[in-house]
Amino acid sequence: MLVLYIGNKNYSSWSLRPWVLMHALDIPFEERVKPFQPGSNWEAFRHFSPSGKVPALLTPLGTVWDSLAITEFLAEQYKSVWPADPAARLWARSACAEMHSSFFTLREVCSMSCGVRIRLRETSPGLLKDVARVDELWCEGLEKFGGPFLAGDRFTAVDAFFAPVVFRVQTYGLTLSERAQQYLRHMLAHPSMQQWYKDALAETWRDVPHDDDCKRYGDVVEDLRVGT
Repeated sequence: MLVLYIGNKNYSSWSLRPWVLMHALDIPFEERVKPFQPGSNWEAFRHFSPSGKVPALLTPLGTVWDSLAITEFLAEQYKSVWPADPAARLWARSACAEMHSSFFTLREVCSMSCGVRIRLRETSPGLLKDVARVDELWCEGLEKFGGPFLAGDRFTAVDAFFAPVVFRVQTYGLTLSERAQQYLRHMLAHPSMQQWYKDALAETWRDVPHDDDCKRYGDVVEDLRVGT
């Protein structure tokens, strides 16, 4: 049995990627949540992750760390991870790699917190550029491959990699085109996304640094998490 170590579901965008991919594709795994601790998580997370970070996937062959490496490992075992069509697969790999290595302003300004709603105090050119590129990518994939998912008619790795952005758009009320909004609604209605969201709202853990990051550029107007 594969064992997936993840952080708090409310905050951990990197953990969401492999979790929602495996959940959506019915890949069997055991989930182990390791909440973020005050200060550094290095020592605690090093017990299961060589990088001291989440996610990490424990396999019979050893541990795979980093969400992209986990995705590629899973793709070797499960053909459904990437689109079957070669052109769609090429596009999906490129979009995943871009998501993995770019969108720095979006990550900084719109830190993931599934259970809150935040009104940004201002929208910088850098954030507008990142959001416009997300919109462009989503619309391109939907147009090229027919939807309702980014690379065709089924959920694949590229949808998993943009799943954290879906929650960020919901949290911060970011503006997208109608076509991109349709994809957003489709993703939010997906059973695996709904399960993650439900679990995130039910968490009682609070990580002050993450919460402070969320409030650095905006004001919390609603907190839907349990106990708040």
